[in-house]
Amino acid sequence: MKIPNSSGGLPGPQILPLATHQKSLKDLISANRPNLRRYELIRAHLHSHPELSQQESATAAKVAAHLRGLQAYTVFERIGGHGLAAVFKNGPGQTVALRADMDALPVEEKTGLPFASKVTMRDYDGIVKPVMHACGHDIHVTCLLAAAELLLKIRAAWRGTLILIFQPDEERGGGAQRMVDDGLYDRVPLPDIVLGQHVMSMRSGKLGSRPGIMLAASDSLKITLFGRGGHASMPNRTIDPVVLASSTVLRLQTIVSRETDPSDMAVLSCTSIQAGGTENIISSEAELKVNIRTIHGKTRSQVLAAVRRIVKAECDASGTEQEPLIESTSSFPTTVNSEEATEMLQKMFGDYFGEDFDSDLPRVNGSEDFSTLATSIGKPCSFWMIGGTDPATFDENKGSPEKIPSNHSPFFAPIMQPTIRIGTDAMAVAAMTFLREARA
Repeated sequence: MKIPNSSGGLPGPQILPLATHQKSLKDLISANRPNLRRYELIRAHLHSHPELSQQESATAAKVAAHLRGLQAYTVFERIGGHGLAAVFKNGPGQTVALRADMDALPVEEKTGLPFASKVTMRDYDGIVKPVMHACGHDIHVTCLLAAAELLLKIRAAWRGTLILIFQPDEERGGGAQRMVDDGLYDRVPLPDIVLGQHVMSMRSGKLGSRPGIMLAASDSLKITLFGRGGHASMPNRTIDPVVLASSTVLRLQTIVSRETDPSDMAVLSCTSIQAGGTENIISSEAELKVNIRTIHGKTRSQVLAAVRRIVKAECDASGTEQEPLIESTSSFPTTVNSEEATEMLQKMFGDYFGEDFDSDLPRVNGSEDFSTLATSIGKPCSFWMIGGTDPATFDENKGSPEKIPSNHSPFFAPIMQPTIRIGTDAMAVAAMTFLREARA
């Protein structure tokens, strides 16, 4: 099956799609699926040894050692920091890249799992914090490693080149671009398509995707407001940054409710306020952290401009003597699934997974830098979601989804199975959608 070119057309004649041989593909994968107990142990190890963004050295080393142990992949390390890629050339055909992210979050784990993280690390601000795989990247790495072994075992059924990308620094939005800038595609062949997945709080055993916009764009800001500190008994001689920060937070909430189009999507969250350290001192500054989600470029620009306008206006209203400092701490693109490639993928997923696959999954307002691996070289991409919540827990709380721990929660704990099996099969089926069948 040919992959859509950048203009959206289907170049050249189409090879008979594997979808016409689904029973044999299911049998093939079932008969050759690696021992997943081994991969459950890998997931447990990764989960109990998480590493923050740009510090994924031990995770990368474990991944590289595992891939070299398969004795078929050419492994390239230290790309854009701790990123790595592996290549397996299996004759002429298309080139497909499969991607997983590796970094964890500064969250104190409260899952109660026997392999729960007790790790602490210094974050990018130099502060020691607990670390947890609260977004499921341990699952992503595990599934891609298992798929690497599976696709190797069934290599007689396909032709082409397989690229595995293990990306660092997804949580801060810089890893994909950093890998590209550091010469990822000088070391591995240019892929014809880039594919990836993410575990969510959906029911384990289910998966889904959609063509077009799959994930929102994201912008994170650190805003420093400068007041005039002094004694708490003499507020008249100060410019209180706590009052300034409070009024700023309240005013920022009106951007979405009063300035953006109600039919469009925009989310603005003030996630952190820090000022002062004791009761009898008015601080000289306050720091806000803000996160913005949008799906359209015009709205994104509008919201960012409004943030700057409001922050400056509130500072002027408070009579501050120093301009506020507004710094971008991360930025993610909108993830847009290629229409034609995703339709091909959905046909295969629908045939293979049956009713467990949702071809019209609602758009997710989370964000990813995954698509940069494709858009930076003008290639299509497709991204899908897999469920990780225990089916019994999911069914019990079906009418109250807020009771199910979601990504970034200290209680987020995707179950081992069928999550790993579905994620492994999905990666293999996705690759097989675009890799040519072997010919007799």
